[in-house]
Amino acid sequence: QVQLVESGGGLVQAGGSLRLSCAASGSIFRFNAMGWYRQAPGKQRELVAGITRGDSTNYADSVKDRFTISRDNAKNTVYLQMNSLKPEDTAVYYCNARMSGMTIMNDYWGQGTQVTVSS
Repeated sequence: QVQLVESGGGLVQAGGSLRLSCAASGSIFRFNAMGWYRQAPGKQRELVAGITRGDSTNYADSVKDRFTISRDNAKNTVYLQMNSLKPEDTAVYYCNARMSGMTIMNDYWGQGTQVTVSS
């Protein structure tokens, strides 16, 4: 059973910073990739940032140069450092872990953590 537990969300003023953490039960090295998604009210869930087992990263255009995803394999944790936050970054942020093979693909999700950016 895979469990992902997010933490670090909260209320911050525009221009501020937050760091989200996603702690996994067991080694994160078993996942092909991990990422952060977000969902604002009335909008679809969207990918914010992803990181592969080989440490390749990708970001949504809206967060490039402001957000940084990283991983600590020893702590089984993935982080999302968010700087220069904007009101439009307000959303519930979800941690995702993907495990895939030749014939299967499994996605695992955390419960989400609220990020609210005030103007």
